[in-house]
Amino acid sequence: MLQGAIAGLASGGLYAVLAVCLTLMARLVRVVNFAQAATGMFGGFCAVWLVSMLGWPIPVASVVGILVGGALSAVIGWIVATWLSEANTSTRSAVTVGPLLLLISLSFILFGNKPQPFEPIIAGPAFQLAGVTVSWLTVTTVLLSVVVAVASYFVLSRTGVGTRLRALSERPITAELIGIPSRPLSVAVWAVTGILSSLVIIIVAPSQANDATSLSMLIVPAAAAALVGGFRRLDLAVIGGLGLGALSGVVAQIDVLSAVRDFVPFLVIVGFLLWMQRKEVWDAAR
Repeated sequence: MLQGAIAGLASGGLYAVLAVCLTLMARLVRVVNFAQAATGMFGGFCAVWLVSMLGWPIPVASVVGILVGGALSAVIGWIVATWLSEANTSTRSAVTVGPLLLLISLSFILFGNKPQPFEPIIAGPAFQLAGVTVSWLTVTTVLLSVVVAVASYFVLSRTGVGTRLRALSERPITAELIGIPSRPLSVAVWAVTGILSSLVIIIVAPSQANDATSLSMLIVPAAAAALVGGFRRLDLAVIGGLGLGALSGVVAQIDVLSAVRDFVPFLVIVGFLLWMQRKEVWDAAR
């Protein structure tokens, strides 16, 4: 059990970082970005292509791939901020399904539909815990999720940019009237979350099913983790991601349950939605 839980924390860190990105997007630009993982996937595939086809050094190709992911996310954000600035959250979120499908299809055309040969950037054992070996990958992803959440909290609560972002998310019309540049700030949020998604996917992809569809569908466990915090709280998004990763790792160790491992995020989503709506459901059942 412990071995499975610790092994699952590597994926849990990935879920947590993506969940933090989803939470920031929901809080600051009123979007549940279904293309969050897809932009990271495409950036990662570009990095792999630069290494395998052009012989670029892995660090340089990784940086370029991360920037590509950030740029793609910024373009999507610019489109949403320009033509859907007055739309509600549901409409703005639904639009991101288009880029999700487009990036998957484009990756099939450019890179093929087979898993990509990602080279491990971080590998090897770090230390042992209760007789279980903890890898550097696990340590890195867990620490990265915590650092991203803490840094986001301090930026939002302790800086002028954070104050403008919070004003833009809570009182968008008032913020624009007092001169806060809504579109550049919104696009910047999209770009930063795209960079973070690309970074963590490039790090973790060698240990995942790294075809385009599987990496893009990481949005499902990430959304489940973000839902733990109600798409509002960064700390609970991290806890949700790490907990979901550990739970999936434990389930994978149990023979009779291993076949349903991929359904765990869906069960978490359904469970939290029912819990959040419990009062209405109970009142209707009376």
